[in-house]
Amino acid sequence: MYYLGIEEALPAIIFVSVIVIIFLSMSIKIVREYERAVIFRLGRLLGAKGPGLFFVIPFIDNFIKVDLRVTTVDVPEQQIITKDNVTVGVDAVVYYRVFDPVLAVTKVENYHYAVMMMAQTTLRDIIGQVELDDLLSRREEINKKLQAILDEVTDPWGIKVTAVTLKQVRLPETMLRAMAKQAEAERWRRAKVIEAEGEKQASKILGEAAKVYEEHPAALRLRELQTLLEIAKEKNIIIVSPSTLGAETSLLGTVLGVARKKGGEIERE
Repeated sequence: MYYLGIEEALPAIIFVSVIVIIFLSMSIKIVREYERAVIFRLGRLLGAKGPGLFFVIPFIDNFIKVDLRVTTVDVPEQQIITKDNVTVGVDAVVYYRVFDPVLAVTKVENYHYAVMMMAQTTLRDIIGQVELDDLLSRREEINKKLQAILDEVTDPWGIKVTAVTLKQVRLPETMLRAMAKQAEAERWRRAKVIEAEGEKQASKILGEAAKVYEEHPAALRLRELQTLLEIAKEKNIIIVSPSTLGAETSLLGTVLGVARKKGGEIERE
């Protein structure tokens, strides 16, 4: 019986080792913590594997990686006619995540593209049912409505829509000018109302003060003297004050003396 020597068997050993290494490298797979691998064997679903290390049979098994993290879908701007026949440009952002990788792979061909298309059509349907004022003032409510509809549609696909946000609402130039005029008119209206309310309150307070002065003439006289004193603080001002007395009273004389010290000039008739 003939036995191969080590030197003669070495090429075969190397060849077998290379084959084994290639086979192992093709069999050993690793997925990250936020990934899952949906495995098919000869076209038949085996299930999802991961995270970490798992094995597949080369040329028999194949797998598809699915990311479980929250994914962002930028819905491009849509030209939509609102319920009150105003054409607006609306774009949005959809946030979703895969909660069942098997359903995401087997129930829809390309779940990312499907979510984007569904978001576009749903956006057009919802915006077409609301008026422009509601679109501008009730955006949070519209966001929640969009999220609820998309979440219901994508649930059989193993996808959870976590949030939908309207990014921007673009209005026509004519509508912007009309809204600016409306806002300006509203500000003028508020200013007039505030001014009228102030006049009303001031007249009420002045009426109450008049009653007090009518009941207390001395208070009116003191108020007159106080006014003279305040005016006399300014220089180069002549104040003409009628007097029913032949001589200055002691109180008025005190006021006039203070006024002279301040630099003002007072004449009496």
